[in-house]
Amino acid sequence: MRLTTVLARPFVRGGVVPWPVAVLAGMLGLLLLLTSGRYGYHGDELYFLSAGRHLDWSYVDQPPLTPLLARLMDTLFPGSVVALRVPAVACAVAGVLFAAVTAKELGGSLRAQVLTAAAVAGAPGVAAGGHVLTTSVVDTFLWIVCTWLLVRWGRRRDDRLLLWLGLVTAVALQVKYLIVFFWVVAGAAIIVAGPRGLLRRKTFWLGACIAAVTSAPALWWQARHGWPQLEMGEALVAQADPGGGGVVGYLVEVVVPLGVLGVLLLGGGLCRAFRSPELRFLGCTFAGLLLVFWFTFGHGYYMTGMYAGLVAIGAVGSDHVSGRWLPWVAWPAGVLSIAMLVMALPIRPVESLAGEDPDQNAMNFESVGWPQLADTVATVHGADAGATIVAHDYWVASALARYGPERGLPTAYSPHRGYWYFGMPSEDATTVVYVGGSEAQLRRYFTDVRHAGVVDNGLGIENSAQGTTIWLCRGPRQPWSALWPELRYL
Repeated sequence: MRLTTVLARPFVRGGVVPWPVAVLAGMLGLLLLLTSGRYGYHGDELYFLSAGRHLDWSYVDQPPLTPLLARLMDTLFPGSVVALRVPAVACAVAGVLFAAVTAKELGGSLRAQVLTAAAVAGAPGVAAGGHVLTTSVVDTFLWIVCTWLLVRWGRRRDDRLLLWLGLVTAVALQVKYLIVFFWVVAGAAIIVAGPRGLLRRKTFWLGACIAAVTSAPALWWQARHGWPQLEMGEALVAQADPGGGGVVGYLVEVVVPLGVLGVLLLGGGLCRAFRSPELRFLGCTFAGLLLVFWFTFGHGYYMTGMYAGLVAIGAVGSDHVSGRWLPWVAWPAGVLSIAMLVMALPIRPVESLAGEDPDQNAMNFESVGWPQLADTVATVHGADAGATIVAHDYWVASALARYGPERGLPTAYSPHRGYWYFGMPSEDATTVVYVGGSEAQLRRYFTDVRHAGVVDNGLGIENSAQGTTIWLCRGPRQPWSALWPELRYL
């Protein structure tokens, strides 16, 4: 039997998936597609498009798969925001399906499978993330698949599944490096709680070798450039400021992406996992990652990939209790989760975001205003057409790469994060339109710094680009070969 048959079996046995699960997943996909073109590109998507034009084995802030996906979709459908987001929609929908078949693998009834699908489809952090192409939505889906493979192997002891586990891990390592934390913690949990036989299987280590070999080019790139990913990790820790929100703030960030129904089932899933010898390692892995991410990055949403498996365990556990609670608790919780999901999506007219706090939904707020930013920069640049453009922020540089050419703007550079590696101004660049930064900072590098404009999206929407100052700088104090490394920051 071919290995592809092993992976596909849950979807083909018994007629793919139960029709209620298929309907829920399909409705989610339709909702994400219908709303994916409501606003514009998110700042990260613009960066992925720019990174995709500078394909490499790795980047300072991520492995290469997401930029490759962005380039592929933009090549097939140039300039289409909706097409760019199709891979994210596919990951969100497939995540719902794999969560449901995890419940089925655990012996869950139709009700348990539907509950699982409803909880995952209504989880803002899992499903709503599918309306924007980010590393997180792809990574979350791959974690869900890894969890399903582990559960399936635990029940069937089919070692061919372990080879698939290695292949999925190999793909995950091309998206983000968080899967390393998963395996370190899961490995420790398996040693402590079992099933220890997993670590004695040759196919498990063969899969691990596949994951390691396929990651070699990215590791080579990191080593050749001085391991900037480690610097990036330190920068993320500094930005997170885990002490600021305290443990409560961190835990809120953990549970909010789950939605109401998801939180209920997660709680039940954790209790059931710790009581079950064959599933205890999943509960231990969740608890271990909760601590690891708190003490390392301070980002609670890094836990998102662990939710679906435990939600499935909780839903299956509901099969063994009285069904009277379902109409009074589960369905209202599901409705609230769906309402949270809809509120997280770009349903409202963009003008309605004016005057609101961008922290309420940063994903939507950071998806507007980029064409207007390019308009403002074009106006300033028009007064000095020979000037070089440098953006202080990599999102801004990415927006100018997308919208600048049609406005007659030259290539924009940026010393920020991965964009620093995409090139620097030529040595004869003496006049610079610098977007962002402060006058005090720029005077350290240029002899003449003048205020030239301010970015205004014209919508009254406060996001990271709104109010950005544009400077006209002349007379670099050093050659660009010496100045560019000094400007670099993460």
